[in-house]
Amino acid sequence: MAEKTVLCYGDSNTYGYNPLNGMRYASDIRWTGRLGRLLGDGYRVIEEGCNGRTTVHDDPVDGWKNGLDYLRPCLNSHKPVDLVILMLGSNDLKQTFQLSVRQIAEGVETLVEVIRNFTQEKQGFQPQVILVSPPRIGQDIARLSFGFAFAADAAEKSKQFPTYYRQVAERQGCIFFDAAQFVRPSAADSLHLMPQAHAVLAEKLSEVIGRIHV
Repeated sequence: MAEKTVLCYGDSNTYGYNPLNGMRYASDIRWTGRLGRLLGDGYRVIEEGCNGRTTVHDDPVDGWKNGLDYLRPCLNSHKPVDLVILMLGSNDLKQTFQLSVRQIAEGVETLVEVIRNFTQEKQGFQPQVILVSPPRIGQDIARLSFGFAFAADAAEKSKQFPTYYRQVAERQGCIFFDAAQFVRPSAADSLHLMPQAHAVLAEKLSEVIGRIHV
């Protein structure tokens, strides 16, 4: 059997940002690296996480972090892609954007549509998509290191992710996965995952992949 390519497209929690020191977790700690080992031979897991990446919105300081801009080149670079794990949206809750969760979900839906249409054109088939509703943002975010960037109601809004992302998944025929059911952000910054959460996320996603035909 041909090797299956799993593209993990996300933000700092896909990159593996360490909330204790601002560095990057080693590959054997990141959920993406763990997922590759759990899936084993026959799978190639591609890590495409970027700190601060949004769904479809230009950050006024770091406009190059718009997730839409890089999505097509990324898909083309790694084709053929058999499965995309898409986990974005947390950074859209920054105060600079002033977005509702419904609007964020609309951005996510745009990304899913690009994945579908672009891969059909460039590789002749569409990958399966696991749409991940991001972990909640912690209630203490306002007083911690990233509090300056996020809207005052970011933690409350993040609780709405599953509702709207599930609707997108149903409309687009994606596999829905609610990360908040299994993992929470660290107490260190109310935003990024600790090693144990990375381990749990990898395990749960590997179980989902094991149940589908990729």
